[in-house]
Amino acid sequence: MQVDLEVEGADVAGLPRFQQAVFHGRRLRLWTIGLGALATTGLVLAFFIGLFAPQTLWQAVLVNQCAGVLVLVAGLQSAGCVTQWRAKLMQPVEPPAQTVVADAPAGWYERLLDRLSERWLSMLMHIGAPTLWLAGWALLVLFSINQIWNLALPPAALGFSANVGAAVSLLLAFGLLVLERHFAQENVAQWPEAGPLAQLTRVAIVGLVLGALCLLFGGEASVWPVRLAVLIGLLPGLVAVELLLRAVLSLFSPRREQLEPALLAKSFIADMLRWPPQPLLALQHELHNRFGIDLRQIWAFTYMRRAFMPVMAVIALIGWSLTGIHEISLQGRGIYERFGKPVEVFGPGLHAGLPWPLGRVRSVENGVVHELATSVGEAAAPVVMESAEGPAPAIANRLWDASHVNDKSQVIASSRADKQSFQIVNMDVRFVYRIGLTDQAALAATYNSADVPTLIRSTASRILVHDFASRTLDGLLGEDRVGLAEEIGRAVQADLQALDSGVEILATVVEAIHPPAGAANAYHGVQAAQIGAQALISRERGAAAEATNQAQLQASIARDQASASAHEINAAALAADLKFAAEQKAYANAGQAFVLEQYFSQLAQGLANAKLLVLDHRLGGSGNAPTIDLRTFTLPADPAPPRKTAQPGAAN
Repeated sequence: MQVDLEVEGADVAGLPRFQQAVFHGRRLRLWTIGLGALATTGLVLAFFIGLFAPQTLWQAVLVNQCAGVLVLVAGLQSAGCVTQWRAKLMQPVEPPAQTVVADAPAGWYERLLDRLSERWLSMLMHIGAPTLWLAGWALLVLFSINQIWNLALPPAALGFSANVGAAVSLLLAFGLLVLERHFAQENVAQWPEAGPLAQLTRVAIVGLVLGALCLLFGGEASVWPVRLAVLIGLLPGLVAVELLLRAVLSLFSPRREQLEPALLAKSFIADMLRWPPQPLLALQHELHNRFGIDLRQIWAFTYMRRAFMPVMAVIALIGWSLTGIHEISLQGRGIYERFGKPVEVFGPGLHAGLPWPLGRVRSVENGVVHELATSVGEAAAPVVMESAEGPAPAIANRLWDASHVNDKSQVIASSRADKQSFQIVNMDVRFVYRIGLTDQAALAATYNSADVPTLIRSTASRILVHDFASRTLDGLLGEDRVGLAEEIGRAVQADLQALDSGVEILATVVEAIHPPAGAANAYHGVQAAQIGAQALISRERGAAAEATNQAQLQASIARDQASASAHEINAAALAADLKFAAEQKAYANAGQAFVLEQYFSQLAQGLANAKLLVLDHRLGGSGNAPTIDLRTFTLPADPAPPRKTAQPGAAN
């Protein structure tokens, strides 16, 4: 019970927890410093490991173990604050001497700083150091766990250092176990905070022990130690969240200087680390202590406790009965076994039978088609999307000299220089198969063979060896290749039926045949010659087509020009004929007037560009004729004869 100093007659000197407050405070201070330094060293070591070897088991183990120790340090720090309050009451501090009050700052900036500092100090004093310390430790734990949280952490070999680390972790766990036993044996009256501290110590012990197990069993082939190393952080993380929530809720609790403070670092989750676990009892005590609610006095809870086991038994019986109902998907079938004996083949839908383990259903495929290669290659590399404009990917290389992981080597007969020999040919033969659709095929595929792909591969390998022993390289690359897939498929199907495997071969595909290097080079030469001949033929055909088109173009141009000239001459002749007919008709109608008009028209055309001098007989009326200087005129090349029919006044 908390002590209230304001209550009259409260005497704390006689209480054992106040008498040993100084001793407890000294021990808590030493444990806090020691464990805090240990956790800090572990975090720094994990940080350097992350720089040189990120995503390793060491980093996850160290950080989660340090998180558990930091949770314990937070509890020790909170308990130290409570013990310090008690120690102050047992050793009262003398009142300080009077100090001279300094003058108030004159500047506005200094006054603002003083006002802000006083406000922040008053706020921090209101929150309290225990709350700030507890919140800080909880945030540090959550931040550390968040930095290494990765469930996809790959396993790796640890070596001898893992054994050393596991030994150190177990030694630290043993030391904390001694400390936990010391806390558990403390009297509640002498040290009330010892019980919650023992619970927080168990959190650190669990983290150290689980981390040691992860280091001992970790390896390249072990995945569970890596996953467990990451999941260790759940326990200190949940406790840190609870402590942070308690620190936040303490801000809303009334704070009294005369009332003994309570321990903030209490954890309901850490209290579950006891044997046997009693979560309901802990909840009942918490409700009774805080709210005064006694669940033992409520008849409904008493009835629920009495009826819990019968109800759970009925629910378990119903759940066990429901295991006899089986759902078969549309792509599957199920073989129903009653007492281990196959009874019926179920189709898609819901089916009822005896519950497990009296009756169970084995899943069988229903028409699912598979493709199987005769050889098993290496692990497939991740598919990388190639650009449509870039170069072709390496997987698209189908040349004979390229390596193919699914090829299977076969020995075939060959002849060299009139001598019998053998050669090795790499082939990629694939089978498309499915489990038969009948019930008998489903039963045979389930009970007559443990591994259907391995059975098909081994049968196909044996048949390929016998089949290719009688073939030659020339025949294999020539006429025999057409019926090769069908013959292999029939032979494999016959052997599988003889073994009553229930497998149906749907198709056999010879994906590729890669002959030896010598044959490949010879075939490459033949292909190169064939390609060269085809290129030459195509080039000559192009030249012939070009010459033919050029001749057709020239003939078309000549024909078009001749046709245009003929049309022009014909049109000129038609125009002349029309003109002649029109002039003849005009002469018949007009007579000499038409001739005179034509004369004037021709004369106007002829004199269009000539230099003219017009004379009139009326010039020089007194009988004096005008003088004409004929030196500026030249005679025409072909002067026209004068017409006698000209009128005297026509010169006008």
